[in-house]
Amino acid sequence: MLTIDNVYRASNALKGVIRKTDVIYAPKLCQGAELYLKTENLQITGSFKVRGAYYKMTKLSDEEKARGVIACSAGNHAQGVALAAQKNGIKSVICLPDGAPISKVEATKGYGAEVCLVEGVYDDAYNRALQLRDEKGYTFIHPFNDEDVIAGQGTIALELIEQLPDLDAVIVPIGGGGLISGIAYTIKTVNPRVKVYGVQAAGAPSMKNSVSDGKLEELSSVSTIADGIAVKKPGELTYELCKKYVDEIVTVSDDEISAAILALMEQHKLVTEGAGAVAVAAAMFGKVDIKNKKAVCVLSGGNIDVTILSRVIKRGLLMSGRSCQLMIELMDKPGQLKNVSRIIADLGGNVTSVHHERANEGSDVNGCYLRIILETRNYAHIEEIKKALTDFGFKLL
Repeated sequence: MLTIDNVYRASNALKGVIRKTDVIYAPKLCQGAELYLKTENLQITGSFKVRGAYYKMTKLSDEEKARGVIACSAGNHAQGVALAAQKNGIKSVICLPDGAPISKVEATKGYGAEVCLVEGVYDDAYNRALQLRDEKGYTFIHPFNDEDVIAGQGTIALELIEQLPDLDAVIVPIGGGGLISGIAYTIKTVNPRVKVYGVQAAGAPSMKNSVSDGKLEELSSVSTIADGIAVKKPGELTYELCKKYVDEIVTVSDDEISAAILALMEQHKLVTEGAGAVAVAAAMFGKVDIKNKKAVCVLSGGNIDVTILSRVIKRGLLMSGRSCQLMIELMDKPGQLKNVSRIIADLGGNVTSVHHERANEGSDVNGCYLRIILETRNYAHIEEIKKALTDFGFKLL
């Protein structure tokens, strides 16, 4: 059974192995709240997952260690298990979905694990891992539905209680539910008045649906940039713990996640992956009630694939009003482009792309279209530029 004593034992077992990650004050991310960030993205392996994986490894018998271990993961649990196995001299095999970021695959190999790529998503990797466990006799290290793994993740809550003793709320990402189960159980056991909010990607709301409907449910598919929490079905154990200890579960869109990643990079110089930014997205976009409260967002991981980072930044810029595209209908005569450029420049906008094309068949023979992309300060700045253009007589499409 999961007990608070087990969480404290996990904390002792992890001393000298993991980092006690810092808590950083974030005054600009959510107006009206005293918001902090628990930087598990700066944990060894770049994720909280090493906590549960390492503690679970310490509980194995000599026979289990000799047989080797197997795990399935979207990437972060893989690295945690691989590192823990390496430190304990245990053979490890990790099943990852073939769509996992290359950086996570290579990092897992770098910790000495044998990697098995499986077509599909996390749940497909899970089924393959169970098959290999039965064939080869490996010991399976579950990423979330295991009491020792959950106890290891709960050590984050012990640190938070020490770092922020007067905390009002904690906001935590949810995939399979291991992280929030450990945090919620520990926080509520030590200080029941603290609110615990869970956050899922809108494209993978398996735990939210299950808790709302009062029964464990499996999604037919998942789709989100937050690959670390793209889980079709939560665990039986984590479902029961979330139902009992989590106050509310909300969802955030991929655009909101992108905006949160961008804000963390710009304001705090912190790189997070999609799953690592969902708690901040929930705070930024008012999904949870933390006004006038002291709250902390758990940044669960920082292992974002650099190849998708530019796309995420682009989406984040659009979502936060830092970039916009305007389509302007013009008369094809001298001075038109000059007037558009002058209006935008006078208001402090920065044009980054211009595309000029003749009007289509059926429109005015002297007509043309100007499509421009510009950098802006915020949505109010965009509206100011649009108004100035229309007041001058330009037609925006």
